[in-house]
Order: sequence, then structure tokens, then C-alpha cells
Amino acid sequence: MASDKGIMSGNTSMLILQLLSEKEMYGYEMIETLRRRSNNMFELKAGTLYPLLHGLESQGFLVSYEKEFQGKMRRYYQITREGKGHLKKRVKEWSAYSEAVSQVLGGVIYEMA
Repeated sequence: MASDKGIMSGNTSMLILQLLSEKEMYGYEMIETLRRRSNNMFELKAGTLYPLLHGLESQGFLVSYEKEFQGKMRRYYQITREGKGHLKKRVKEWSAYSEAVSQVLGGVIYEMA
């Protein structure tokens, strides 16, 4: 399903941090997990994900390490304590935002014409 990329782009880091709060993952695993859990709403490309991961790592929200898997080296990412704190803050902000939008819409669901 296609959606307005602007709405989602600012929240992608929150989604990545959420995935990594559940377990350590490598890039393609994150891409596939987001795609599957979102019913194809989030179809990240590697060219989008990796700069985001590098930014989160430079902010101290993630650390990465390499590990061999079936003869190939993969870079795994792990959330830090600072990342967990940032995630908690972002989830709180998102909850307030989504609640406000729901109140403005008044529970109305618009059907496509």
C-alpha cells in the first residue's frame, strides 16, 4: 500500500529503535521485519536504512558489530541505554500526536471514492 512518505519518514528511526529494543538485528533483517509487520507499508531500501542507522549510531543510540553467519560477515545493530531512553520519549510523543489526530478526526473513517 502506498502512503505519503513525508508522514512516515520522521518516524522511521522510532520504528528501527523499537525493533532493536526487541533483539539485535542486521540491516536486511530490519527491512524485512518492518515490511512484514507493517503489511508492506514500510518498504525501506538499503540506501534509506543505512544512513539512518549510521546517524542513530553517531548519536549514541545504537552500537554495531560484525559477526560471521554462514560464512558471510554481517553487521548487527544493538540499541544502547541512551537509545532506549530516546525511544521511550519518541513513543510518548507519538502517542500524544496520534491521540490528538484521532480526536480531531472524531473517529471518522473516510472511504476512498
